[in-house]
Amino acid sequence: MKITKIQCHVLLDPHYDIAATSSAQDDLVVEVFTDEGIVGIGETDLNPWIARECIEAPGTHTMDQGLGSVFIGEDPLDIERLWLKAYQATAMTGRRGALVNALGAIDMALWDIAGKAANKPVWQLLGEKSRDHLGAYASLQPEVSSFDAYLTSMVKWAHSAKEMGFRAAKLETTFSGPYANMGIREDDEKMTEVIKAVRNAVGPDFTIMVDVQYAFDSVARAIKTINTWQEFDLFFVETPLWVDDLDGMAELVANTPIRIASGEWLSTHYEFKDLIRYGNVGVVQPDIGRVGGLSEARKVCNLAKDHNKLVVPHLWKTGISVAAAAHLATVTPHMPFFEFLPPALCESELRKHLVVDEISMADGKVTIPQKPGLGVEINRDALDEFVAAARKLRP
Repeated sequence: MKITKIQCHVLLDPHYDIAATSSAQDDLVVEVFTDEGIVGIGETDLNPWIARECIEAPGTHTMDQGLGSVFIGEDPLDIERLWLKAYQATAMTGRRGALVNALGAIDMALWDIAGKAANKPVWQLLGEKSRDHLGAYASLQPEVSSFDAYLTSMVKWAHSAKEMGFRAAKLETTFSGPYANMGIREDDEKMTEVIKAVRNAVGPDFTIMVDVQYAFDSVARAIKTINTWQEFDLFFVETPLWVDDLDGMAELVANTPIRIASGEWLSTHYEFKDLIRYGNVGVVQPDIGRVGGLSEARKVCNLAKDHNKLVVPHLWKTGISVAAAAHLATVTPHMPFFEFLPPALCESELRKHLVVDEISMADGKVTIPQKPGLGVEINRDALDEFVAAARKLRP
């Protein structure tokens, strides 16, 4: 089998809001075609126009290739060799960041091809089944422009998530720092107000995580605020400090009993080595597309196991990434949850409609995938609509 073409689809929700801190509003979906008619799909979470250039750009010498040209004519089943070949061939522009993020979409598509070729779900190619059901948590981020509306919406959404069968949810409580959603700016005490209101609404038997999205500008401020949250029995606090502040992260971990989670922006397992070694976080959060695909995400899972860390993947895209996370979770016993952006509790039309046959959740559990490959397919009518919206913004 040979790869004949890689097609990039830049997608945009026609109703996107530039003030929203939500990358679910756009997407880069790749389709990898083969000479045997098997097509694999993948996606990644970064600016999709930049991701497309990483794949389609021509190369000028051996260490600065465009990703797409590296794969044409190759055997799509030789995934590990192709990942290393692409990583080396893009070294001058890549090694980290956008090039590896874009490589992650292609890698995801190759695993989809491998599963379809073998007539097996991808997890059977990744390892042994470690459980009978998977845990998913609902990610909740209302897109409103005032604190009172945010608080009301968050409580309502958390209650709705519980009614839908989720047993866990993550609250995006970001009212300061670079990612203050919809421009809401409030004191740290307002985070506490949201957490308390949700805990009262869902009761003690519901798992709560909190994501503050790099809100704290000092370790002292993070320690002071997070330690007031002990009464709420949080599973973790996500990204309290800037991603590069590993020393600060280690200090925070040493001074709070609540688990600290990070890693959504990291690419390659090499960066996770540093996060684990120097940041000492309790929960690592590879985004499967950004980290370099399922190949690198699996290495991160192995690193976490060796250092007694939990893995809870980040994802803020479509059912394609949800499916990839479900396959990875199936073979990863130290992955108690993966992120699930419920279509019914999300503003993005792209998140709601791009994928058919999406992985399903009931009573807080996700069924082990059984279809060949990733097990999901693209809604072509929706794809055309989102491509057209993206072209209006930039051809």
